[in-house]
Amino acid sequence: MQSIQLQNDSLVEIATFLVRRWSEKDKMIVEISDKVETKTRLKENKVILTPLEKRIGNNFQKYRQFRTSLWYEAMRIKHCKKILSDDHAFGFILNTLETQRVEQLGRKIWKGMDEEIIFNYAYMLVSRPQLHTVYGKARIVEAFYQYFMFGAIKGEIQSNNFERIKKATALGKKVVGKAIEEERDTEWLEKHVGEIVKILDIDSLLTIPVSLPFMKAGMALTEEELRRVLKVISKNKEGDFGSVDTNAILRGDNVYDEYRVLLDENKKTENKGLAPEPIGIQTPTTKNVDETVIYDLSLINGLKIKFKEWRSGWKEEHLRSGDEFDEENYIEGYEPFFTDVKKSIKTKIVILLDHSSSIASDALEYKKATLALCEVLSFLKVKFAVYAFSTQNRTVVCWSIKPDNIKWNNVTAKRLAHVVANGSTPLAEVYDKMFPVLQAKRPDIFLTLTDGEPSDPDAVRTMIKSFKGLGINMVALGLGPNTLRATTIADNLRHLGYEKTMAVSRLNDIPNKVMSILEA
Repeated sequence: MQSIQLQNDSLVEIATFLVRRWSEKDKMIVEISDKVETKTRLKENKVILTPLEKRIGNNFQKYRQFRTSLWYEAMRIKHCKKILSDDHAFGFILNTLETQRVEQLGRKIWKGMDEEIIFNYAYMLVSRPQLHTVYGKARIVEAFYQYFMFGAIKGEIQSNNFERIKKATALGKKVVGKAIEEERDTEWLEKHVGEIVKILDIDSLLTIPVSLPFMKAGMALTEEELRRVLKVISKNKEGDFGSVDTNAILRGDNVYDEYRVLLDENKKTENKGLAPEPIGIQTPTTKNVDETVIYDLSLINGLKIKFKEWRSGWKEEHLRSGDEFDEENYIEGYEPFFTDVKKSIKTKIVILLDHSSSIASDALEYKKATLALCEVLSFLKVKFAVYAFSTQNRTVVCWSIKPDNIKWNNVTAKRLAHVVANGSTPLAEVYDKMFPVLQAKRPDIFLTLTDGEPSDPDAVRTMIKSFKGLGINMVALGLGPNTLRATTIADNLRHLGYEKTMAVSRLNDIPNKVMSILEA
């Protein structure tokens, strides 16, 4: 799997999604260029990244470095007021201090990044130049960078200069710590750069030669070599990160699933056209689609917390008899015993989303709610597929948002974001297009979300009977602007032959309603 090369198009898509989510800036764009090192241009809302092929290691290791460098740029976007050029000593030192400040601020929010940061540090150290290859006063600046960032230097330096470097490093760490403690910003840090410049006895306008952190591009470290460097980094960074598991860092389990999804999507893109699409079903484009607008993180996180016990597979229930006696429940007149009940979601579900014109005014909130549903289903490892329908160029189109054999990810979110609500509700025609797929897949539940009555009720009844004949449980969720209208829609749907119908007047209730079906 790791021999497959990720295309830049795939990398730009995931990088754009991640940088916007990490930085909370929806207008950021990402560009990959082999002409410059990774940098951010705040005024242009642009991040420029060095491509994978100029990094060290195997393909997965390169991706991990790429991803972590992107995280640092996202933290700069979020926390820095300015980013100076590295071409001169003053800007180089300020950016070095800012790297540490934004790292510490970012780790408070993104706690899962610690292993990736340590992993990235190992490759950063390996790729820095040996001091004897850097000439003049720039050698002192490079030595300061290495000692400040890694707690070690590569090569030898005169003892008097080393004393300056240690003193400047101590001041730099003190200033960064104070900036975080007192919630100071870039401009405050900038005022202290001159002190470090003075300690190092250099000119603030000293030209810093372009360092070549990718000078050994393509070379993979052996596991033993990488482990050795990781031990050095782990020891030197123990004061910041505490004790770390180098074996876990080497594996990179937290990132591997994401990487594997990228490889799968990349392979499908390369083979596009070789495998036939299901007749009558189209896949939405993901180019130039901003999926971050349909992410409601508070809704998603709230749902994940609410259904967290489902993920563990166990739920505490009160019963007439059980493992332990609950005195408070007994006094209050409720079932006095409680026991742990094993929960398992083995139901396979297909979801069809109505994107007719009647949903257009609420399309954004509708997509936020349905995306949150998909996020929690993925979180719970439920096997599910998502389709939508709308009218395009006067023709009804059934869109494949997420087949059941791929994971929910930013690509599938982009597909959902792409679909434009338009047209009527030709439900029978859509069902007919989907019949071959469901006949082959045979899900347990086929759930339709709609806010209107179908164009041809009799034809819908016929199709529902056909799906029932396959052993599929047909469920419908009626969406309405208020409780009365939603209930009326649900009642009308019941007469079409659905085995269960529900009503929703608040779009944010959609995930809970759907989860109640799986719980039943």
